[in-house]
Amino acid sequence: MDFGVTGKVTIVTGGSSGIGLATARVFHQEGATVVINGRDEDRLNAAVTAIGPNAHGVVADLTTPDGAKKLHDFATGFGPVEILINNIGRFDVEDFQAISDERWHEYFDTNLMTGVRITRPVFSEMLQRNSGSVIFIASEAAVRSIPFMVHYSVTKTAQLGLARALAEMTRGTNVRVNAYLPGPTATDSVKAYFQGIAKDRGIGFDDVVRGFFEKDQPGSLIQRLIDPEQHGRAILQLATNWAMNGTAQRADGGAIHSIL
Repeated sequence: MDFGVTGKVTIVTGGSSGIGLATARVFHQEGATVVINGRDEDRLNAAVTAIGPNAHGVVADLTTPDGAKKLHDFATGFGPVEILINNIGRFDVEDFQAISDERWHEYFDTNLMTGVRITRPVFSEMLQRNSGSVIFIASEAAVRSIPFMVHYSVTKTAQLGLARALAEMTRGTNVRVNAYLPGPTATDSVKAYFQGIAKDRGIGFDDVVRGFFEKDQPGSLIQRLIDPEQHGRAILQLATNWAMNGTAQRADGGAIHSIL
């Protein structure tokens, strides 16, 4: 199936690892010109090599306006940005009472404002051209708020509001804005988190994951971590399906108990 992304410039922020890297690889496989950013040059270069010859990387920190401008200028050097995937995010398990004001600001700056900064110029150009697709990678935690990750959940909920508000601005155009809500995924960072627990408790990795779903995610219908590539494929479809605008597309393994 031809998804129509051949030659189209696609930005995947934070594309050097996790869901971002998997998504960048999928778009590259479909013929897109992929641009990723990161803060670690060695890691970024390794990711670009792994993605393929039509992938390009730039060291740019989107927690700063200068970093967002650097990424935008770099990407538009390959042509107009037709697809923007706001993937940058962080998560930590922390007690609500222990989360400082500074920590809250860090979360909003990383999980929300990085997307705001790069979307400003790209979205404006999309509206002027009357063509383009923007996706915010949120989380099932945006809807199923997680008490031991309150700051994460709140910032992911904010992403849904941002995506929908921007979608309202596209009325009658060929520009679309959507959000994507992945569930627990087998990224390197998630696996490292569970491996740390396994080491501390002296039990196996699989036992830790099984216990997580039994205790913390008993409502999950699949009861397992999701392969990042599955998200990449779903994000590709969301980015190219012209019937989908203003949506919050769930890929949570059935953890959210709702038919909508």
